[in-house]
Amino acid sequence: MPQSTDSRPLYYLVAPVGHPNYGDELITAGWLRYLAETAPEADVWVDTHSPGPATVLLDGLHPRAKFTDTLWRLCWEAPDEDPWRAAAWVREAVHNPGMMPRLHHGIELLSRVDVIHVVGGGYINKLWPKQIGLLAGAAATVERSGGRAAMTGHGLLPVCDDVIPLVRALTDHFEVVDVRDDASAELLGVQTGLDDAFLALRPEQYEAAEDLPEVMLCLQSDLVEVGVGALAGAVLAMLRAWKVPGHKVGVVEGVPRVDREVFALFERELPGARFYPFSHIWTHGLPAAPHQTWISTRFHLHMLAAAAGASGVAVSIHPDYYATKHRSLEALGSNWTLLEDLSQVPERPTAGGYRPELLDQFRSSKRVLAAQVYAPVVRPVPEPEAPQPEPPAPEPSARARWSRRWRA
Repeated sequence: MPQSTDSRPLYYLVAPVGHPNYGDELITAGWLRYLAETAPEADVWVDTHSPGPATVLLDGLHPRAKFTDTLWRLCWEAPDEDPWRAAAWVREAVHNPGMMPRLHHGIELLSRVDVIHVVGGGYINKLWPKQIGLLAGAAATVERSGGRAAMTGHGLLPVCDDVIPLVRALTDHFEVVDVRDDASAELLGVQTGLDDAFLALRPEQYEAAEDLPEVMLCLQSDLVEVGVGALAGAVLAMLRAWKVPGHKVGVVEGVPRVDREVFALFERELPGARFYPFSHIWTHGLPAAPHQTWISTRFHLHMLAAAAGASGVAVSIHPDYYATKHRSLEALGSNWTLLEDLSQVPERPTAGGYRPELLDQFRSSKRVLAAQVYAPVVRPVPEPEAPQPEPPAPEPSARARWSRRWRA
């Protein structure tokens, strides 16, 4: 018998998908697959900044998944860039939909949520100050719905000192709080967890081709504090020192076009190099294998290539942001070299990536956490109201009143 809408669990994921960015898409795909396995009957909403493209990229991963952008729009509509004011405005708007009448029905949907899950990543920090409104919106959601708020696999650095009390106050409304690096764990006073992409790891994530290049590059042009020219020079110096000819090089695009620009600066120096656009790796899998050496600025490409057994160099291009991210993978045993001084040329690494038993452990840990996030929600039962005394009987009237009757 079909399940009624009211009896279905309502799960609401908040994620930065659809742009696209390989790591972000991978994480949300992993959570949708998990819910398809464990809760195929649930109504699942994904709140993202780009619901249209996300619908296409993640189509079919859960039979009842739908996409919207309510909380992201509330963050954009906040009238101030200041994190405190943005968070307060979003929180108030969830409680008072009349502040954003165009989003009234989307906001009212939040009032019925069983679990609101702010999916992992590094998108709530001082680089994007308004996005702390996502945490505020989740806190307001459970204040209205009585459901559970969860955040998993987050990296919260860099963070401004004056925002730390706000982050702590908002996360106090979350029943499940999981962060992926030591600095974020220290900030919130919780244990260090794991990145959400470990839940998504599976053999199908990788391309099965036999002729994969020997050296792979993933080089971004956004958030490069050290300078794009310095990054291009450092990578070309490594390839020359390692004596790698162009036809043995592959270039992977984690974010479309953004990860093509640095390679374009020295593409003519690498004749025969193969380019793998995002569309290819999303459709056919990541071209990573144990025999390879990778050079990556992207965090999730570091993770996925190391999980495939590849050796590599993680290049830090933003000391306050990417260095923290790459160190978290290094601490978990990725065996990669972390390059922070781009004037240095490291030796070509040969240690391989993660040990298979570690990956099994990481997957198991994330599934235990997932079960906590999506455990049945028991809402408090309101106490019955005290019985009201019966109203006193009316005083009899001095004059008798006869009811009218119809007579035949």
